[in-house]
Amino acid sequence: MNTYDHQGPGRDGEDVTADDPELVLAAEPLTEADYALLDSLQVLYDETDPVPEGLVERIQFEITLDALHAELATLTQLDLAASGARSASTESVRTITFTAETVTTMVTISPQPDGSVRVDGWVAPGAGLLVEVLLADEARRTHADDDGRFVIENLPAGLAKFALHTTDAAGSPHTVVSPTIEL
Repeated sequence: MNTYDHQGPGRDGEDVTADDPELVLAAEPLTEADYALLDSLQVLYDETDPVPEGLVERIQFEITLDALHAELATLTQLDLAASGARSASTESVRTITFTAETVTTMVTISPQPDGSVRVDGWVAPGAGLLVEVLLADEARRTHADDDGRFVIENLPAGLAKFALHTTDAAGSPHTVVSPTIEL
């Protein structure tokens, strides 16, 4: 029996007939030669087009956040240090503003000498709001004071989102999430 004479169930349980030679071949089990060819292709792609560093973690981070039913804030202002005259001591400080229908948030991101990052933020309206910084492998929480100000220190540099936990007009919990930014 040659390869095209195979009849009977294929891998998905459907009958495969000699009328479709591609389906017949696809229904056959993989051979050692097939595995060797697939291994060679993997090596080729690993060398010529590797997966970018951190891509898998970023995808997992985004998928996790998709599970939240939240209002998405929009990045409305990004104050880049290079855009204006700054002293050497403040050139790496960045100010970012996010807006949503229910809140506006401004954060200042300051790198610290030990490699960590400090975030000073203001949310309006924001008295007492729970503020979370969502990192790839953890979340850091604090509450805004009566004026909507909050501080989170010793954050690792990397990708993060802010989640602001408010209540809607009916008193039901409501979450606003910022776009992903680099701390």
